[in-house]
Amino acid sequence: QKKGGVGAFIDAEHALDPDYAKRIGVNIDELLISQPDSGEQALQIVETLVRSGMVDVIVIDSVAALVPKAEIAGEMGEFQIGLQARLMSQALRKLSGIVSKTKTAVIFLNQTRMKIGIRFGNPETTPGGLALKFYSSIRVDLRRIAQIKHGEEIIGNRIKAKIVKNKVAAP
Repeated sequence: QKKGGVGAFIDAEHALDPDYAKRIGVNIDELLISQPDSGEQALQIVETLVRSGMVDVIVIDSVAALVPKAEIAGEMGEFQIGLQARLMSQALRKLSGIVSKTKTAVIFLNQTRMKIGIRFGNPETTPGGLALKFYSSIRVDLRRIAQIKHGEEIIGNRIKAKIVKNKVAAP
């Protein structure tokens, strides 16, 4: 935004705090904001924005909150294996070509979850299947390592960033 670009925020978590966004320099009045009802709707909005060629950066918050319509319509406790992974795979197949043509930066925020019963290897996983790991150009793992205080007031967090994947530049 500060460089004159157009940004969009797809708030799948329905958790955007406009006051906080303003404090960190986001111009809310110029930001395109959508709070979709389903994962399909969110990804359709992303596709439409990318195809328009009018948006420079799109942030999706978050992959974990991109709940497929079938899961929303289902009963509580009903488990349908792989719906979100299939949704992400289909969306990323469609988006990968048009993103490269329009030069739109699409940023998917995600969360880590613990795998149950894993004794060896990394017990962490991310929701949404493997497609996001495959199609991404850059993957960054962010971890909070400390709080930043001014006196007793917490004013921020110290973050460790680990580049997990980078297809954009040489290491």
